[in-house]
Amino acid sequence: MNVSGGGNIASSCAIPHYRTRSSRSLPPPVRTPPLTTVVFVAPMFSPAATQMIEAIASLPDVRLAVVAQQPLEALAPHVASRLTGHWRIDDVTNEAALESAVRALSVKLGRIDRCLGAYEQLQEPLAKVRETLGIEGISSHAAANFRDKGRMKDALRAAGVPVARHRVVTTPESARAFIAEVGFPIVVKPPAGAGAIATNRVTDQASLDLLIASNPPSTSSPWLAEEFLRGTEHSMETVSINGESVWHSLTRYEPTPLEVLEHPWIQWCVVLPREVDDPGYDDARKTVTKALKVLGMTTGVSHCEWFRREDGSVAISEIAARPPGAQITTLVSRAHDIDFVKAWARLMIFGTFEIPARKFAVGAAYLRGQGTGRVRGIHGLDTVEREFGALVCDFRLPYKGQTPTGSYEGEGYILLRHRETAKVADALRRLVSVVRVTLG
Repeated sequence: MNVSGGGNIASSCAIPHYRTRSSRSLPPPVRTPPLTTVVFVAPMFSPAATQMIEAIASLPDVRLAVVAQQPLEALAPHVASRLTGHWRIDDVTNEAALESAVRALSVKLGRIDRCLGAYEQLQEPLAKVRETLGIEGISSHAAANFRDKGRMKDALRAAGVPVARHRVVTTPESARAFIAEVGFPIVVKPPAGAGAIATNRVTDQASLDLLIASNPPSTSSPWLAEEFLRGTEHSMETVSINGESVWHSLTRYEPTPLEVLEHPWIQWCVVLPREVDDPGYDDARKTVTKALKVLGMTTGVSHCEWFRREDGSVAISEIAARPPGAQITTLVSRAHDIDFVKAWARLMIFGTFEIPARKFAVGAAYLRGQGTGRVRGIHGLDTVEREFGALVCDFRLPYKGQTPTGSYEGEGYILLRHRETAKVADALRRLVSVVRVTLG
């Protein structure tokens, strides 16, 4: 049966029929487990979103519907055929429109058991819709704690969790007063930013005046101003179930994403060490675990960015209540020989997670074009193949004519894997020094 509304709904059921001569020959009733109805929300059918849709649809006893800004035809046919419903809206972050879409799907499919998505800007409206419709999931209060980075840091500092000194500023005068307290440099970002987007380092009075002139802080467009943390930047991915941290992973950024954004020519790396339980990370694990409790994490995957300061102490930069981007999910999969996306889907839908064994160190090198224009060529791949081709486990290479992404992830990547962390780290540094993507 095909029914269409704001989108497409397709459902079917089979009722077994038995022909018998007497009641004695009736077979025992067939007991089938109840289906779990899931609504996945994403703005676009990106490769990451499509991978998540496939992972959810592959789980047993799950029927999946999707809310998106694209029509169903934009999804690969072999994936679209596995859906029991689709609803298109103009803006998935619009709470009212999202609620209407989920309600419409529930009319056709019955009770919605889970409503989820991995897009950062979706987390707060998703939580509010779940609360309105009585669907299980992280609360809107907790979602706001994770989404609003100023509110997040206020809550963490009040609980004694180390974070950068910060202030939400709405006037040029309050920005100057904050700098008078902490000194230059500072970092300025939107309170609800993600992925280092619209993040600026203000190094002196001239750069402050320039930023105020181009994007002055106001009540409608506030700044989140933070002291600049010096040291090495890391991430910690955590799986939580019912508010308890049950598993974690670690990465190290070389160099920091902010430095990468400030210098478009830099090709950078993420190293995921095999030694995930190294005692040298005990303080970071304890700090992140406490931070998650303070913010209200229940069940899900979180992505925390943190610093090891020059004096050896730990400071939280920010935490997102969603899986990580920048290929870190793939790195986790390769480090354990598992499908971490499918593991995330099971966690979010059934609340279960099997603790995997860490088998490898893994890392990513992000390839970024140098110059302006479109990709003209990629050089140095022969050296990569000759020196450490056996370490390559995944790649997406830039192609001629490609338009630069403009993001810190660049135009492509190469992932390496080995049992020794040092070999992965050394190979990544060598890789970004010899591979060059030219634009023109």
